[in-house]
Amino acid sequence: MAPTLGVSEHPVRLLRSPWQSHLSHLLSIPQQSLLLASPFVTRPVTDWISENLSKNPAIQTLQIVCLTNIRITSVLAGFLDLEALAELARTFNHVAVVHIPSLHAKVYAADETYAIITSGNLTPGGIKGNCEYGVAIQIPEQVREIRRDFEAYGRLGAPIAVDEISTLALELAALTNQYRAKERQVIRTAGAAFRSRLHAAQEKVLRFRARGKSNQAIFCDTIKYLLSKGPLRTIELHPLVQQIHPDICDDNVDRVIDGVNFGKKWKHHVRTAQQALKREGQISFDGERWHLTT
Repeated sequence: MAPTLGVSEHPVRLLRSPWQSHLSHLLSIPQQSLLLASPFVTRPVTDWISENLSKNPAIQTLQIVCLTNIRITSVLAGFLDLEALAELARTFNHVAVVHIPSLHAKVYAADETYAIITSGNLTPGGIKGNCEYGVAIQIPEQVREIRRDFEAYGRLGAPIAVDEISTLALELAALTNQYRAKERQVIRTAGAAFRSRLHAAQEKVLRFRARGKSNQAIFCDTIKYLLSKGPLRTIELHPLVQQIHPDICDDNVDRVIDGVNFGKKWKHHVRTAQQALKREGQISFDGERWHLTT
């Protein structure tokens, strides 16, 4: 569902999740320069960015600046994929990666034409899964000001060469497994009392979620919210529901009847909600996609 944008019609536009189509539009615009500022960056999105940028006729001469925050804990936790950044820099001719330790903003700008300021990082959750919010700006004076701010901010950071990024990624790869294993070990060795209290805290959070609303009602509301963005196939709907509600969409819980496994329990709840909404006439199915009808 590509956005229809016109400078005179929508100089400032609110962006609601998912805003991936707006970022795709931004990537198609630049003729001279592209600014990408995001503290969290992962490979699924850098691959998607590469695919979109390869369609841009100006890509051979396009100057791309990536501002990020190379916190070692972010890398170890999987929020920042250094090798994905290095691969992006190797794919195109003119890519500069700059490390800014205090970067928290998420700003994307094409030339002096179009800018997006948002809460969304360059991660799958950031561009299409999480509840993010932002604005798209097509007022040249303001886009120029945004670029000036972040170009000046970038000069305070540290440019990092592609081979340096790859080397650091390799050095941290082994540490990543150790880091995550250590986290699991800490929980295991903390003892039964700690694990029990942790489980109780998680249960309390789930009770907050369930207060006054059943899982079915939560899934019904979520399906209607997602379909308000446009029609979806069930295979597209499920991961979006899970991204919004990871706490009640647990892939470790299966539905088993008389010893037969019928798949993930939460997916059955989603299908039940779909059928309930269909019976009520709130959504419809055309044989391929679900549509919101109310």
